Amino acid sequence: MKVNRLQFVRLLVAVGSIALCALTAARMQALQQTPTTNTAGVSAALAQLGSVGVSAHDPSTIVKDGGEYWVFYTGRGIPSYHSSDLVHWERGPQTILNAAAWATEAVPGNRGMDYWAPDVRKVGDEYFLYYSISTFGQRTSAIGLITNRTLDPGSPNYKWIDKGLVVQTNPQSSNYNAIDPSVVEDVDGGLWLTFGSFWEGIKLIQLDRGTGKRIAPDSPMYSLAHNSSIEASTIYYHDGQYYLFVNWGRCCQRTNSTYNIRVGRSSKITGPYFDKNGQDMMHDGGTLLLATEGAMIGPGHAGILHDGDNYWMSFHFYDGSAGGASKLAIRPLNWDAVGWPAIGRVEIQH
Repeated sequence: MKVNRLQFVRLLVAVGSIALCALTAARMQALQQTPTTNTAGVSAALAQLGSVGVSAHDPSTIVKDGGEYWVFYTGRGIPSYHSSDLVHWERGPQTILNAAAWATEAVPGNRGMDYWAPDVRKVGDEYFLYYSISTFGQRTSAIGLITNRTLDPGSPNYKWIDKGLVVQTNPQSSNYNAIDPSVVEDVDGGLWLTFGSFWEGIKLIQLDRGTGKRIAPDSPMYSLAHNSSIEASTIYYHDGQYYLFVNWGRCCQRTNSTYNIRVGRSSKITGPYFDKNGQDMMHDGGTLLLATEGAMIGPGHAGILHDGDNYWMSFHFYDGSAGGASKLAIRPLNWDAVGWPAIGRVEIQH
């Protein structure tokens, strides 16, 4: 239910020196050129487990624009990082500089442009970035959309455009929660959005590729997975199967966080999804993929990047060697002989 998520993220943001409240374009450009990672400061053990040495919570799927990789994450105005090699990351610009009127109306309790769990995908010639707005432990929530033709802030075409509300929930009309969006394409090019946290679990709706919005206000909503503590879903298509990744457990409790990543698969994007043992994910199914290991505590919010011949999984974790600060990690993703994903370790160059 993310009861303490916003307070927790504000603390992490202070540790990670995200002072983005009143950025001018010139200051954003300066931040863009300022390295913010120190891989030399990451222990060998955490480097093998994927830590890239920057603070982030609820990272988006990593996307590539030209020669640069980009990731967005929870924070004021949706902050970002970029990298040319997936190892050395630099601060990028804040994406939303002014709160939209519809957002304040939809979630009156959310103040100060504190947005959660963005996700981004290139659709046609535009980047669609979805994000969530909510209040502590409540179903008064909304998912919004902004678009841009480029992720390069130095481009004359760089401009985030607010496209408004995609889906919202409230305690009176819904028993699911409109947060943690993840955008995915099916094998036929259809566009979908999966989301949800606690309550009735993970939901899926189809989107219009042209607008990025729901195909109709009353279009079907599919239920994909349920558990007493479930959120942070994403779907990835691989070799004839759709893989649904979710988090079980609790986030945002630093070294006491219990997040872990689970997975199931289906031949149809709308499900049903089953784990390795044939358990339906709507009935507590989900094969454990990644859990606490050493100082990498509570991994969560998976994103899959297929780049050339390589697959990678990005996620955040709570760094046990840094008091539970939330960090970004990227690890190799492999597929076994029967198609199930497995997480590898990062090779350390000596």
